[in-house]
Amino acid sequence: MREIRVGLGTCGISAGGEAVYNKIKEEIKNKNLDVVVKETGCMGNCYDEVLVEVLEGNGSLLYGNITPDRVEKIITEHLVENKPVTEWIVKNSKDESKNEFLDEQQRIVLRNCGVIDPSSIEEYIAKDGYKAIQKVIANFSPKEVIDQVMKSGLRGRGGGGFSTGLKWKFAHDAKSEKKYVICNADEGDPGAFMDRSVLEGDPHAVLEGMMIASFAIGADEAYMYVRAEYPLAIRRLQMAIKQCEEKGFLGKNIFGSNVNFKIKIKEGAGAFVCGEETALMASIEGKRGVPRIRPPFPAQKGLWGKPTNINNVETFANVPWIILNGADAYAALGTEKSKGTKVFALAGKIVRSGLAEVPMGISIKDIVFRIGGGIKDGREFKAVQMGGPSGGCIPASMSELKIDYDEITKTGAIMGSGGLIVLDETTCMVDLAKYFLNFTQNESCGKCTFCRVGTKRMLEILERITMGQGEEKDLDLLEDLAEKIKSSSLCGLGQTAPNPVLTTMKYFREEYEAHIKDKRCPAHNCPALLTYTIDEEKCTGCTLCSRKCPVNAIAGEVKKPHVIDNEACIKCGLCYDVCKFDAVEKL
Repeated sequence: MREIRVGLGTCGISAGGEAVYNKIKEEIKNKNLDVVVKETGCMGNCYDEVLVEVLEGNGSLLYGNITPDRVEKIITEHLVENKPVTEWIVKNSKDESKNEFLDEQQRIVLRNCGVIDPSSIEEYIAKDGYKAIQKVIANFSPKEVIDQVMKSGLRGRGGGGFSTGLKWKFAHDAKSEKKYVICNADEGDPGAFMDRSVLEGDPHAVLEGMMIASFAIGADEAYMYVRAEYPLAIRRLQMAIKQCEEKGFLGKNIFGSNVNFKIKIKEGAGAFVCGEETALMASIEGKRGVPRIRPPFPAQKGLWGKPTNINNVETFANVPWIILNGADAYAALGTEKSKGTKVFALAGKIVRSGLAEVPMGISIKDIVFRIGGGIKDGREFKAVQMGGPSGGCIPASMSELKIDYDEITKTGAIMGSGGLIVLDETTCMVDLAKYFLNFTQNESCGKCTFCRVGTKRMLEILERITMGQGEEKDLDLLEDLAEKIKSSSLCGLGQTAPNPVLTTMKYFREEYEAHIKDKRCPAHNCPALLTYTIDEEKCTGCTLCSRKCPVNAIAGEVKKPHVIDNEACIKCGLCYDVCKFDAVEKL
């Protein structure tokens, strides 16, 4: 039976995937072909959306950048005439040269994403779905499950990297008749979309991981905390939960055992601070999402005062694989202290953006160049930003650094949940630090004075620096404020908010000094520090720049070099953008 899969995660849909999917079904019907057409989640290579995979026999071809008007040619030439449309192929199961992005990966969390129909529990079951929880109920004690997870070396993928098995043990050992499990799917980092893609592409894997965790700690109830901005993920989760209930996988006496378990979905309102576990629990309880002092930790006193275990989407998605394949198989991957694989959301100035799951221990350089395809437009690789607003920047000079929780932390950045933003020579590191600090300042719950006021003062300093009004003493003041905010804030948001500033100052201090001392932005990015000029030799006098200038700051005759009046120029950059001859320069 031949099959066509269309990637309909959020990325695929936004690229026009639904129109492509409908057109394929229409063409298959019109030509009366015996072909199954199904939707899948994100396949990972978002840079080639819309993605259409054709499977026949023991091989497959993946077409990229497909639009509705290309569908008829694929159906006619490939499926009818048996002549694949080679110019649109981005992956060929029989041609290694076409598979660079995917073949460099090792998929455990993403094993079913882009493969199965996320709305079909039968397809998940056909991929050994729910065998792990059945194996656990039939053959394991809760302690034996925890031992397996500890032996695997799985660390929490939400950012902290704490031992998952140890976390489960604390909740298991807590004495209470009622316990809870929570899945933190409140993915708020700019540039991060790992959890969303897993929930959209393989929701049952996450549910099964939660079932196993609940069995291990003795919980009978769980919450899936998902941000409301993920409507597709929520719909597919709701469908998955309903299917599980209908089959007896959720509810009373699941899988014919004496184990009871139910899962509820809680939609978060988009507050970044609710990614912090105590603020998240307050939100579920109907309170304002603000952190509380720890101890007591959630494992002792969590949701409604009961012992609670909280892990994120990626952590739970690893668990069924570990149970089925063994702790040793998982521990064989990665480094001594960071086992298994890690999913990264590649974004920024990179050729191949998308989802990549790689073994721990791979270098930053290999992720950027072997998997990501290098820097767009042949520009120079400058740095990566890891860990979102709580993370930091690692310069290109350290690109041989291995991806490992401890090694990344030593740089001043953090692994975070897996956002990896690639930066090139056009990125101003001061402006980047300002962007992330503005984000965390806006998202501060306001409970702690240093987080609420201190981040505001830091932001004001960065704004002055990018406006050319900075002073040399500002650098010492930034560092002083940063250390006080880190040591005086209650939760992880405040404690890590200064990281983007501290790491950019550590590795790119010369850029701060150029802004302050020379009133110059080396990346030619900060508008207030730019001067626009016109190269007389390149200018053809086409007048396009002068016609587009909103303040009439450009003068000159037709077919003769033009001149910019820098007193009148408002530095909007429109002349630079519209010039077809590269005659306008930024200094």
